[in-house]
Amino acid sequence: MDPDYTADLPHLQKAAKDHLWMHFTRHSSYKDADVPIIVKGEGAYIYDAQGKRYLDGLAGLFVNQVGHGRTELAEAAAKQASQLAFHPLWSYAHPSAIQLAERLANLAPGDLNRVFFSSGGGEAVETAWKLAKNYYKLVGKPMKHKVISRAIAYHGTTQGALSITGLPGLKQQFEPLVPSTFRVPNTNVYRADSITGGLIDVTDDASAEAFGRWAADQIAVAIENEGPDTVAAVFLEPVQNAGGCFPPPPGYWQRVREICDEYDVLLVSDEVICAYGRLGTWFGGQKFDYTPDIITSAKGLTSGYAPLGAMIASDRLMEPFLEDGQMFAHGYTFGGHPVSTAVALANLDIFESENLLENVTNNEAAFKSTLEKLKDLPIVGDVRGSGYFYGIELVKDRNTKESFSEEECERILYGYVSKALYEEGLYCRADDRGDPVIQLSPPLIVGQTEFDEIEQILRRVLDKASSML
Repeated sequence: MDPDYTADLPHLQKAAKDHLWMHFTRHSSYKDADVPIIVKGEGAYIYDAQGKRYLDGLAGLFVNQVGHGRTELAEAAAKQASQLAFHPLWSYAHPSAIQLAERLANLAPGDLNRVFFSSGGGEAVETAWKLAKNYYKLVGKPMKHKVISRAIAYHGTTQGALSITGLPGLKQQFEPLVPSTFRVPNTNVYRADSITGGLIDVTDDASAEAFGRWAADQIAVAIENEGPDTVAAVFLEPVQNAGGCFPPPPGYWQRVREICDEYDVLLVSDEVICAYGRLGTWFGGQKFDYTPDIITSAKGLTSGYAPLGAMIASDRLMEPFLEDGQMFAHGYTFGGHPVSTAVALANLDIFESENLLENVTNNEAAFKSTLEKLKDLPIVGDVRGSGYFYGIELVKDRNTKESFSEEECERILYGYVSKALYEEGLYCRADDRGDPVIQLSPPLIVGQTEFDEIEQILRRVLDKASSML
C-alpha cells in the first residue's frame, strides 16, 4: 500500500520552506503558496501528496526514459546494494561497472570504446574538458586548451561546465569563471534571419542547408581567430536544449566534423539529454550520422533510478595514458557506483526487451504532427525538435516573429502558463533562456494517447495566454 502523506502535509510544507534549498528555484514564489510535493510515479504519470495525477511531459528532467514505478530497476538496485553497496573505481573495479562500460562501448559509434563514469552530466562535461587539455599536453601540443560552444547552450553548473555554457544570465553571478571559452551561433532555424544579420532567411530546404553551412563555418572562423594551436575542443549538443530544442540543419554535423578534423580539434557531442533513446537512437550522433571524439552522457542512462554519468572517448584519446607512469588524475567518489551501474544495465535491458528505440522512431512523426496542431493559435510561433524532444516557441506576433518583452515573460510565461499547465495536469518546462518556449520530453513509453493529452492541455492554456498579450 502506498503511504498516505495527507496527514503530514502541513509539516512537510513547513519543513520544505524552512530547510530545503531547491535547485534553480525562486523561493519567494512559495512565500504564500504551497511547494509542489511529488510522492509517486507510475508509467508516464506522477502524483502529488494530495493524490492528483500529472502527465510527466518532461520525463522528470529529460531523464525518465522507461517510465515510473519499474520494480525491476528497484530490485536491481536492492540486489546490488545487498551484495556490494559501494567501492570506488580508483585503481579497482567491480563487475557492474565493467559490464556497463563494455555494453556502452558496443553501443557507441566508431572507436568510442573507453568509458569514464561520473555522478552526472555536468561532471561528464567537466571530465571531457579536462581530458582534452590533458591529452594535448601528452601528445606535444600543450597550447591547445580552449573550448568553443554555442550561444544559449547549457552544458552544466560546475565551474568548468558553466564556463562552456552560453547563457550569460546563468554565469554572471558566479564570475570569474574558467577562462578560454568562446561562443559561436546556434542552429535556431526559426531565427536564422536575425542570427545571420539578414544574410540567410530559411524558407526552404536549400536555405536551411545554407544556414547550416554558415553556422558550422563560424566554428572554423572562431578557431582561426583564437589560433588553431590553442583550441582543444568543440562542445555541441545533437539537438540544442536551451532556447527550445534546436535541431541541426541538413549537412551541419558533417561540416562540423570536417572542420574539427582539419584543425585537429576534438568534437565533443554533449548528449546528456540526447543519448539513450531520446531521439530514437542510442546516441544522438547516430541520428544525424556523425561520429564524435567524445560523448558526454547521463540522465537516461539509468532513467533516473540512480545517479550516473558517463564520458565515452575514442581509443586514440586513451593511448597516451597507457604509457608507463601516466594516469588521468581525475575522478569522483561516486562515479560508477555499483548500485547505479547495476541499475543502468537493467535499464538498458528494458530498452531492448520493450523496443523503446523503435517506439520513438515509429511515433516521432505523430508526436510532431500532434504538437503542430497548436500552430493555429496566434501565440505559437514555432514547433521544433526531434524524436521525443520538442520545443514550442511562443511569440507576441507570429507574422513578425516578435518575441515577448521581459514584462510579458514574467506575467504570461511564468505568471500564468507555467502554473496553469501544472494545474491542468501537465508537468513540463516553460523557459525563457533565449526566447520563451515550452519544452516537452516525455518518457519513451508513451504514444498517441499521451500526445493527444499533451496537445489538449497545451491548447487550453495557450488559448487563454494568447488573450493576455
